[in-house]
Amino acid sequence: MEYKKCSIIISDFLDYLSGIKGASEKTIKEYRIDLSGFFNFIIKKRLNLKISHHEMDLESLKKISISDMYAYIRYLDKERLNGHNARARKISSLRTFYNYLTDKIKVIDKNIASELETPKIPKRNPIYLDLDESKNILSNIKSRRFYSRDYCIISIFLNCALRLSELVSINLGDIDWRNNSLSIIGKGNKERVIYLNEMVINSIKNYLKDRNEYKIKEGCENALFISSVGRRISNRAIEEMVKKHVRNSNINKKITPHKLRHTSATLMFKHGKIDIRTLQKVLGHENISTTQIYTHVDDEGIKNAFNSNPLNL
Repeated sequence: MEYKKCSIIISDFLDYLSGIKGASEKTIKEYRIDLSGFFNFIIKKRLNLKISHHEMDLESLKKISISDMYAYIRYLDKERLNGHNARARKISSLRTFYNYLTDKIKVIDKNIASELETPKIPKRNPIYLDLDESKNILSNIKSRRFYSRDYCIISIFLNCALRLSELVSINLGDIDWRNNSLSIIGKGNKERVIYLNEMVINSIKNYLKDRNEYKIKEGCENALFISSVGRRISNRAIEEMVKKHVRNSNINKKITPHKLRHTSATLMFKHGKIDIRTLQKVLGHENISTTQIYTHVDDEGIKNAFNSNPLNL
């Protein structure tokens, strides 16, 4: 195929990410925003052209140098005030896009983006609920109409370590009652099996008794979790629900659904004594390095490590 416009190349690249790599809609949107921002910068700040990135041609793309990329990263830092994480993501987007240009469609000879260095991201202690706080939030769920649903959702987060998008997309047919398991399609369209403990099984059964009373809209009959308007519950609705129940529990932490996932992983690692490889499979991480952030050790753990030395008589 002969490419003339960058807009066509970007469109095909996004199709490649979606169709071949199995990227989610959210990921596709982030790539589109990142690439649009980069090319708008190149056009206006480096090439001094009065066109949009949709009109940029392949010859102009080939003129982009590593110096242009360094200038863009500096622009993100000094003028756009992007933090370490935002800049790292945008550099990753450029690397992936230029890999596509060189290795897949072969419209340029050299991947100059491979020379970009990722900014060093400061390590932060992750926010999570300890065991008592987790029990506290479960015992303080207050909702007349949606108690069983909300309790079930938070129970699944705390016990199964699902991503928000994974929980929202659960269908009734995904539950294997015979094996007490749940089939999940995670990032990259990769399937994994989550085994449900007794607490989660009971919470789902209790919710299903009430679910039959919901006025479920046509086309949403297979969705496990139903909203107040009878449709599949949305990400936003769950975020607000979690925020409400955390507030009712008087927990002074900013807890999101992702922090509940992190809590679950932390509780499994700390109290369940599972190894990091098993935790990687539970969480659906492709790289073990991603899982390592869940294996933080608190001060008590460090103190116990010293006290457990066999020479400590």
